[in-house]
Amino acid sequence: MKMFRLAATAAAFLLSFGAAQAQTTLRIGLAEDPDILDPTMARTYVGRIVFSAFCDKLFDIDEKLNIVPQLALSSETADDGKALVIKLRPGVKFHDGEPFDAEAAKFSLERHLTFPGSFRKPELASVDHIEVVDPLTVKLVLKSPFSPLLAQLTDRAGMMMSPKAAKEAGDKFGLRPVCAGPYRFVERVQQDRIVFEKFADYWNKDNVFIDKIVFQPIVDATVRLANLKSGGLDLIERVLATDLKEVRADPRLKVATAIELGYQGITLNIGKDKAKGPLSQSVKVRQALDLAIDREAINQVVFNGEFQVGNQWVNPDHPYYQKSQPVRARNIEKAKALLKEAGVTPPVSVDFLVPKGAETETPAQVIQSMAAEAGFDMKIRLTEFATGLKQAEAGDYQAYMLAWSGRVDPDGNSYVFLHSGAPQNYGAWTNTQADKALEDARSVTDPAKRKASYETLARLVQEEEPLLYLYHRRIIIAHTTKLEGYRQMPDGLVRVIGLKLK
Repeated sequence: MKMFRLAATAAAFLLSFGAAQAQTTLRIGLAEDPDILDPTMARTYVGRIVFSAFCDKLFDIDEKLNIVPQLALSSETADDGKALVIKLRPGVKFHDGEPFDAEAAKFSLERHLTFPGSFRKPELASVDHIEVVDPLTVKLVLKSPFSPLLAQLTDRAGMMMSPKAAKEAGDKFGLRPVCAGPYRFVERVQQDRIVFEKFADYWNKDNVFIDKIVFQPIVDATVRLANLKSGGLDLIERVLATDLKEVRADPRLKVATAIELGYQGITLNIGKDKAKGPLSQSVKVRQALDLAIDREAINQVVFNGEFQVGNQWVNPDHPYYQKSQPVRARNIEKAKALLKEAGVTPPVSVDFLVPKGAETETPAQVIQSMAAEAGFDMKIRLTEFATGLKQAEAGDYQAYMLAWSGRVDPDGNSYVFLHSGAPQNYGAWTNTQADKALEDARSVTDPAKRKASYETLARLVQEEEPLLYLYHRRIIIAHTTKLEGYRQMPDGLVRVIGLKLK
């Protein structure tokens, strides 16, 4: 009898051990630690990657940049463009078991609009008020027509939060976020890991095949790749272009790429520069810095020619790119002449704020060398990404190497950075003509009229140089061959629906 009990105990242990072994965990290496995990307050690209695992939106995009329903089922815009009616998906639950319905959608959208310090407020600024039509229909009534609205709802402005959890947590919601996505939040250890587990009541649970997701911030790209190759990670984002050959040669790894919707640029502090340095005081000095930079050389030397050079908030293949404002060729002699015309004696000292990481540090060093030939002393100051954002907000920099992951509509790449007083206009550039062009582009749906407005904006930006657009990165994701079903979208996000681990 004793032997039988031992055998039974052993069998039970093996069964439980087997069940534990069957649990699948997807380990994702991030290039940075995200900022706050609150859709209303978040700003970082890497945060959007994490959100995609647990915080569904009203709409999403597909590979061809079409807007497709997610928590919504459909939408209809009024003939006068001043209302948007959204039909919601039935049977959806938040991670705390609360139902997602029109009241919950209204709450989330109003929170984005009214919460103190909300970064979604300018994205939804056209919304006058929100009405509940019926339990599964919500109506957004607009102050004026706003053509990018649906595109805004494919990102954080369209993310839905549990009203109960958000009301209870207040400004601490980001510490234990509760949304309606495929995975629910478990824990976060800053600079170490963010852990999620599969949500049993997810509306699309039949397409969720992995039990747990662990995001690990690893700033060093070489270390990220080493962890992937050793099996410590299953997927990494922002593989260096210089490592592509090595990754492609490894039979245990796969690569997924796409040219991003966004850009890498240098934001110049015009209105908040406490030191009142030459860059903030003179257009000619800013133009000289632009002329000192050889974008294609950076692309070839640093990124093996894998990226796409540019000088606007959309890449040269984008339908809204302004061909009338081409990339300026490097011209050191003209740059020196402009500094002389500005009455500036070289070397021009510049506090150059650069986020840590090879993809920013290396090109910053090349730019430092190039600019030195024209008479600039670019003093690189490396910071952790989230810290750098806070310093940029406070105006504690003169030039800031800052990337933007991009949005489907060009408004999402321009308005928040270039409009007077916009929350991510870190350089505090103010231009009434630019403001009007941005507002005009929002108010019409005709592509030709919108493009004309953006042409005006492109000309003004080229003239006044509040932001030096450099290039458009190739999104490079590498993952183990054990991961199946991965598809890369142009927005650079890692979508977990449909993924399987062998």
